[in-house]
Amino acid sequence: MRGQQEEHAGVRIAHQRKLAGLTQRGLAARLPYSYSLLRQVEEGRKNASPDLISAVARVLRIDVTVLTGQPYVTELQQDRLAALIRPIREALDLYDLYDLHDVSDVNDLTDAHGLRDASGQGERTGVLPSAELAARADDLCRMVRATQLSKAAHALPPFIAEATAAAHRERSTARWQTLGSAYRTAHDIATKLGFYDLATIALDRLGWAAERGSDPLLAAVRQYMRALSYFREGEHTIGLRLIEAGHRVLSGAGGAGSAASEARDTLVVRGQLHLGASVISARAHDGDAVENHLREAASYAERTGEAGRVHWLSFGPANVAVHEVSAQVELRRYGKALEKSRDVRLPNGWPMSRRAHFYVDRARAEMETGHCDAALESVVTARKLAPEQTRYHPGARETINGLVAQRRRTPDSLDNMAAWLCL
Repeated sequence: MRGQQEEHAGVRIAHQRKLAGLTQRGLAARLPYSYSLLRQVEEGRKNASPDLISAVARVLRIDVTVLTGQPYVTELQQDRLAALIRPIREALDLYDLYDLHDVSDVNDLTDAHGLRDASGQGERTGVLPSAELAARADDLCRMVRATQLSKAAHALPPFIAEATAAAHRERSTARWQTLGSAYRTAHDIATKLGFYDLATIALDRLGWAAERGSDPLLAAVRQYMRALSYFREGEHTIGLRLIEAGHRVLSGAGGAGSAASEARDTLVVRGQLHLGASVISARAHDGDAVENHLREAASYAERTGEAGRVHWLSFGPANVAVHEVSAQVELRRYGKALEKSRDVRLPNGWPMSRRAHFYVDRARAEMETGHCDAALESVVTARKLAPEQTRYHPGARETINGLVAQRRRTPDSLDNMAAWLCL
C-alpha cells in the first residue's frame, strides 16, 4: 500500500499545525476535541472526521482542502479527468463576452474559444429551439446523477458556450434557465472532483443567470448550494443564513402566501432547504435544530412525494430519511445513525450519486461503532454504484484510512480499496 504515513489527513494537520507554531496541546486547546484524539488523528490511529478537519481549518485559517488534499491531482491525471477542468473554467468565462465582442451566433462564440466539443470538432449549427436545448441540459444533469462525470465533463464546455449564445440572443426566461442549469452542472462536477474554487465561480454564474431569468426557484437552489459550501468549511452561521436567504427568495416571489397554495416545485425547494439546514445544524451540534428542520422537511415530503426531477434535487421521503442518517453521523451519534440507516429504503431509479453518498455515510457510522467488515462492504458498494464519485469523496478516503488504522492485519479487499484510492 502506498504512502499511508504520507497521505492521511492527520499528517497534513500536523504539518499545518507546526507551520502555525502550535504544539498538539496548543491546537487542541482551541478545538472542541481532546488532546488525546488530536494526537491519535495525527498519528493515523484515529480517523479525521469532517467536522474535526473543518474545526482545525478554522483555527489555522486555512482552506479545508489543504487538510483533505483535494483536488487529488495524481488520481485525476490517472483517470484523465484533470484535463477536463480547464475547458469548463474557460466556458464559465464566456458569460459576459457575447455582447462585448458582438458575436453574431453560437458558431462564432464556440469557435472563437475552441469549445466546439471535447475533440475540438463538430458540425456548425444554428441556435437550437428552447425545448431541445433544455432537454440537453437535463441530459447533462442526468449524467452527473448517474455519476458519469467524465462523460458530462467532456460535453459540458461546448454546451455552456451554446447556451450562453442562445441566452444572449433571445434573452428569454427559458434560455436563462437552461444556462443556469448548465452552470449548476459545472458546480456539481467541480464539487465532486474537489475543485471548490471552480464550484464557487459556477455558483456565481448561476446567480447571474437566475437574476436575468427572474427565476426565484433557481435563485433559492443557488442559496442552498452556497450553504453546503460553507457546511464543508464548517462555517455554520453563514450556511444557515444562506438557507434563510433561500426561503426569503421564495417568499418574495409570492410563494409563501398560504402553505396550501404553494406550487409543488416551491414545496420541493423549501423542503430541500430544510434538509440542508439539518446537516449544517448537525455539524454545529445543535440537535434540537436538526429535529426541527427534519420535521419541516418531512412535512413537505408528505405533500410532494418523491420529486427527483424538480431541479434534480431528489427531494422526497427517501431523501429525508437519508439526511437523518447524515445528521446523526455529524452529531457523532453513530449508533443511532446506524440504526436509522437500516430503515432507509431507496426508491427504484434513485440517482446513483445519492445512493453512493448514503453508503459512504453508513460506512462511517459502521466504522465508528466497530463494524469494520460492514464499513468496508458499504464503501465497496459505493464504489460499485459510483466509482468516480467515490474515488474523489474525502469521506470514503478517510473511512478507508480509519479502517486500515484500526486493523493490524488488513484483508486483501481493504488493501485493494486503499490502493485504488491511492492511499
